[in-house]
Parts: sequence; structure tokens; C-alpha cells
Amino acid sequence: MPDNNSNGLARQLKGNLFILIATIFFGVNLPVVKVLIPHWMTSMDVSAFRMFGGCALMWLTSLFLHNDKIQKQHWRDIILGGAVGLFSFIFLFNLSIRLSNPIDVSIIMTLPPAFVVLINMLFKGNRPSRLEIYGLIISFIGAFIVIALQHGVSRHDTMALLGDLLALLSSLCYAFYLVVLEVPMKTYKPVSMLRWVYLVASIPSVFLIPGLCHAPIWHTAQTEPWLLIGFVVLCPTFLSYFLMAPAMKLLSSELVSIYQYLVPVVASVTSVILKVADINWIQVVAMIVIVGGMVLSNVGKFRRDKRQTAVSAHTQDGNPNA
Repeated sequence: MPDNNSNGLARQLKGNLFILIATIFFGVNLPVVKVLIPHWMTSMDVSAFRMFGGCALMWLTSLFLHNDKIQKQHWRDIILGGAVGLFSFIFLFNLSIRLSNPIDVSIIMTLPPAFVVLINMLFKGNRPSRLEIYGLIISFIGAFIVIALQHGVSRHDTMALLGDLLALLSSLCYAFYLVVLEVPMKTYKPVSMLRWVYLVASIPSVFLIPGLCHAPIWHTAQTEPWLLIGFVVLCPTFLSYFLMAPAMKLLSSELVSIYQYLVPVVASVTSVILKVADINWIQVVAMIVIVGGMVLSNVGKFRRDKRQTAVSAHTQDGNPNA
């Protein structure tokens, strides 16, 4: 028994470490992309770099590893995860960064846990408790604070509002990615699955190639933009997703999505350091409201899981009234 407990704890620690590193890369990615757009490339150029670069790195890595054969019943999830989840998430994310403040986007990107709960409720029949629902409502109020209370009627504010709405859609796509690929991620080795996910995501990215050929980055001798796009492709695109897969195998999609709470913290600090944005009190309040709502929701989920475990234990003991 102690050996099993120690092994379980080691798996939990390993999974949490993986997703922590991935989340830090995600947070740093926001202000770095803001530096690249629009001076060195467009949002579509960055999306193309990420899709094709991530795909190339996944397939290159797979050449040095033993790869699992994908079972027939999982191809639908992989295709949906790549085309709808990954491509839409990255494409909409980069569009939102071009139009909005990276700190605003990072705060909105804490919403995937709420969307994961909603998707599981609508399509998997999960029934959240009242406490979970209250937490979700509070979290969406936090998103409303970011989206509605910071923008006026000027053209700049209107474009920033559109960017925030695109970030909201992007976070929904990310939640869909976590949910639809939860089973394949628990079934296959990371690269075995992700090389196909990225390949599928690269197919619609072909339409971005004509614009990519005219990106200003091709005509500069400076090393900074190449170092920045190299970071974007290697760390948040390749390593983060590479680490997320085993993290989801060791943990759950809901727990993995909870780490999104750290993204605005990392993004805010990095944005200030890179001087691409300043944090204000509305953003801080919104961040607290969203995180507070999801903490409340997770408390409700913990209590619900505990009750279900107790009911299951009584049922296995042969108690017909459990």
C-alpha cells in the first residue's frame, strides 16, 4: 500500500510539474507574440509558423521514438482536436493578440476550466453542483469586466473589444481541445498522437502560406525577431503541448485546465518587462474574480466527487440504499 501511495504521489507531482512548465511558456508567449505583431509579421504569419513549425518538430521527434499505432475509434477525436481545437485556438489567439492588450487576453484565457465544465455538462452528461455553477457564473462576470468595462467608443477601443471577444472564442477552442483529446492523450505516447494532431492542424494552415511569403521578418538581418519566433515555435508550440499530453495522462483535463490561472500572472510580469503593456486595477479585479469563481467551482467539484466516491463505495459493499 505505501508503495502504491508513493507511486501515485510521484505521478501527481510529475504531472503538475509538466503542466506548470507548459503554462509558464504559454504565459511568456503572449507578450512575445505582441512584440512580433505587426512589426515583423502578421497574426496569420505567426499562426503559420506555429502550425508548420510544431508539426515539423513533432514528426522529427517521432523519428527517434517508438510510436503507438492510433486505433480506429480515436481518429475522429484527433481530427477534431487538430482542425477545430488546435488550429482554431492558435489562429484566434494570434488575431486577438494583434487587436488587444496581452494582459487582457491572458486574463480571458483563464476561462477554459469553465468551458471544460460546460462542455462536459452539455455533451457528456456531467451534472455540476450548485456551487460549481455559481463559480462558473462568477468567472464569466470576471470576463465581462475585462471585455466590457475597459473599452470606450473610439476605434482603438472597438478593435480591442473585438480582440477580447476573439480571445474568448480562442479559450473555448482550447477547452474543446482538452476535452476531445482527453482519452487519446491518456492512451498514446505524446508524440505518437500529437504528430497527427499537428498534421491535421497544418492542413487549413496551407491557406496562410501566401501571406507568410511577404512577412517583413524575411528581409531583416536582425537576430531578435528570429529568436522570438524561435521561442514561440519551440517552447509554447512544441514543448508545452509535448508536456501537456503526459500531464493529462497523469492528471485530468479539468485539473490541467486549472493551471490557466497562472497564465495572466506570467503574462503580466513579462509584458511589463518587455514594455508591451501596463497592468491596471480593472485587470487585477477581473483576474481575482475569475480565479475566485473557479476556486469556488473546484470546491464544488471536489465535494461532488467525494460524494460520488462514497456512494460508489457503499454500492460495492452491497448496500442497496446507497
